[in-house]
Amino acid sequence: MIDVESKDLVLVTGGTGYVAGWMIAGLLRNGYRVRTTLRDPGKQGAVKKAVEGAVGDTGNRLTFATADLLRDDGWTGAADGCRYVVHVASPMGQGASRGTDLVGPARDGTLRVLRAAAAAGVERVVCTSSGLAARTPTVPGERQPLADENTWTDPAEPGLDEYARSKVLAERAAWDFIRGDKSGMTLTTVLPGLIVGAAMTRHVSPSLELVARFITGKVPAIPHVGFSITDVHDLVDLHIRAMSHPAAANQRLIAAGDFLWFADIAQALREAFPDRAHAIPKRRLPDWIMRASALFSAEARFMVPLLGKRREFDTGRTAQLLQWRPAPSRDAVIRCARSLVENGIV
Repeated sequence: MIDVESKDLVLVTGGTGYVAGWMIAGLLRNGYRVRTTLRDPGKQGAVKKAVEGAVGDTGNRLTFATADLLRDDGWTGAADGCRYVVHVASPMGQGASRGTDLVGPARDGTLRVLRAAAAAGVERVVCTSSGLAARTPTVPGERQPLADENTWTDPAEPGLDEYARSKVLAERAAWDFIRGDKSGMTLTTVLPGLIVGAAMTRHVSPSLELVARFITGKVPAIPHVGFSITDVHDLVDLHIRAMSHPAAANQRLIAAGDFLWFADIAQALREAFPDRAHAIPKRRLPDWIMRASALFSAEARFMVPLLGKRREFDTGRTAQLLQWRPAPSRDAVIRCARSLVENGIV
């Protein structure tokens, strides 16, 4: 049982998600009461079990509300009585099939959450955006200036995939809403990189699946792609700081750590898991094969615009405001892999 005094009630959207699960656990550890939304109320037991596996018995400090980002009903009741809202949920993710509309659901879902929060008198909403919403055009092979909180991805950028476009337009819609809102509610957006970390359940997120595929040899060759990395526990910590700290009001906060090429990830895993090194790829995948794969693979379509591009971020403003610094990306990847191994997922 968590032996701390209950604090304010926080709404966390999308309780079945990977980040949301750890967000709920982190809030409970810090003494908050949590209400989380589910599209399917039948999943309450599974979510509660997963969270309690991380923090112990939650008693009556974890409750549930039924709400769907694609529908209006349920959100007013979900936000009622909450001091803060942490909007983590996204209606769809990377790898959606060609022609799927990601922008409308992401933008409209964010606005549903914000409208309900404002009507309920919520003090602050913290939205999980993405580093994909803060990137400058790059040239393969060239190192670009660091992106920061003032950097916005151009949604009309040639080759920009629908998932990235949905993240930038959903965040822009959130800021447009808050500028016109008269309730006094404040907004903070948090922009992580590729999120890795310990597994909470055997159902892993796409980013954890990527690490799992490297360890198990399911990636025969390494695409010339890389990401800035964010450890999920660092991300949770930043959201909790941003939720209540006065300096975080109406701020964009960069939460992306060090950049690693996939080749760097593979090398780190070979060194950390020598008994599995034989399965971890060393050979680079030619770019032309990745481009050809994009004709039939949603995952390849997402990665093609990233080929050879090194995008890095400046977290100085986040560190200045909230004294937050991410863990080294190499360590985060190894911790993620170790969790997958120790839990028998790979």
